[in-house]
Amino acid sequence: MSRMAQVLVLARYEDEAMEPLTRDDGSRTWRGRFERIPDWFVGGWYVEFFRVSQRTGILKDLEALAWRQPECVQVMLHDEDDDCFGLWMFRDGALAEVDIPRTQRFHPPAPATQEYPPDPGSLWRTDAGHTWLPEQTPEHLRDPRPAW
Repeated sequence: MSRMAQVLVLARYEDEAMEPLTRDDGSRTWRGRFERIPDWFVGGWYVEFFRVSQRTGILKDLEALAWRQPECVQVMLHDEDDDCFGLWMFRDGALAEVDIPRTQRFHPPAPATQEYPPDPGSLWRTDAGHTWLPEQTPEHLRDPRPAW
C-alpha cells in the first residue's frame, strides 16, 4: 500500500551509533538507509518511505544501536496522514511515543488477518479546527503489532 512517511533521528554526536543504518542492508525488515542531514554539527539523519511495508521494524533497529547517550536521542516520525511529526524517545530502554500537547493519535481497529502490515494510526492536532475527530479505537481492539 502506498503511504509516504519520513523519519528523522536527532542525536548529538552519535555518528558511530548511526553508521550501520546509513548503509543498505537487505536483511533488515525495512527498506532504505538513513542519510545525514547536511551541515548539522550536532547530528541528524533522515529516511523517507513510500510504502507501509518498507518501514516496519525501524524502531526496533534504532533501539538496538549502541547509543552513548540514549536519553538524548529523539526520533520524529511523520506519516502522510499525520497533522504533524510524532516524537519518540527512550523510556526504560525502548523507544516510546511522547505525548505532545494538543495532539492525539487515533488508531484504527485491528485488521481481521495479518495479511497487511500494521497501521500506525494518525496523529491529529486537536486544536487545529477539525470539524470532527475520528472515534478512538479501544486499546484491546487495536493491532498489537508495532507499525514502525
